[in-house]
Amino acid sequence: MHITGTDKHKVIHGDALEALRSLPDNSVELIFADPPYNIGKNFNGHVERWESDEAYLNWCYEWLLLCVNKLKTNGSFYVMTATQFMPYFDIFLRGKLEILSRLVWSYDSSGVQAKNYFGSMYEPILFCVKDKKNYTFNSSDILVEAKTGAKRKLIDYRKATPTVYNSEKVPGNVWDFPRVRYRMSEYENHPTQKPVALLERIIKASSNQGDLILDPFSGTFTTSFVAKELNRSSIGVELQEDYVKIGLRRLQLAKEYKGEKLEKELRSFEVKNTISNGQQTLFTLDGTYIHK
Repeated sequence: MHITGTDKHKVIHGDALEALRSLPDNSVELIFADPPYNIGKNFNGHVERWESDEAYLNWCYEWLLLCVNKLKTNGSFYVMTATQFMPYFDIFLRGKLEILSRLVWSYDSSGVQAKNYFGSMYEPILFCVKDKKNYTFNSSDILVEAKTGAKRKLIDYRKATPTVYNSEKVPGNVWDFPRVRYRMSEYENHPTQKPVALLERIIKASSNQGDLILDPFSGTFTTSFVAKELNRSSIGVELQEDYVKIGLRRLQLAKEYKGEKLEKELRSFEVKNTISNGQQTLFTLDGTYIHK
């Protein structure tokens, strides 16, 4: 396990269980956990597939309990997993935390998800707290448009003084955010990158400036990136070295890693190929020379 960073933002290169055990109990205001789903995704050559569902769940129960222990008494915990495993997470956590919301992150897809059944177009998220009478929820920071009031201008005649319906409201438990696509500016080379907008809502709602946010499965370090943008502190844990390099770059914690300059990987549409005298020359679209 190797730790890089500052007092406010730390990147831990290592196993999630080991990293969680190293952190003090009752020390974190907000945890967002987006673990491997045990559905065969390829993470930089490492295919996440356990020998059985039982083995996967037993591993999950270990880190889930550790996350519960790391939360402060007023802390919040958002956790994701595949739809088929979320019921087990839900039941496991009920006796340890208060589950306030069962959220659905909904998204569209231009591709065919399934032909012989209804394809999956959402991912579940549990929103839990340690004490339902003492937790952070900044409702005014996450308001969304209330279409009845904002667009239709209907009058609520049930009130003593009839008034137009509110034009803003706290979001419900179905969240519609697009998945991160290849041409989006926030895209990083990772198979399950979560969108900035999703983490912005979670972090704004369930933490305050200066709070410590933990992500034990950081991937592209979107949680830490958004935490920094919103003036929170962060701890991000990641096992794969290539993803650790993404985190160090996004958080501006290092310009080099083991002698390698940390730069965002160029995508195909950002590079122009020219061939002259049998040699290939690469330029970015703004004309910057790369190599040949």
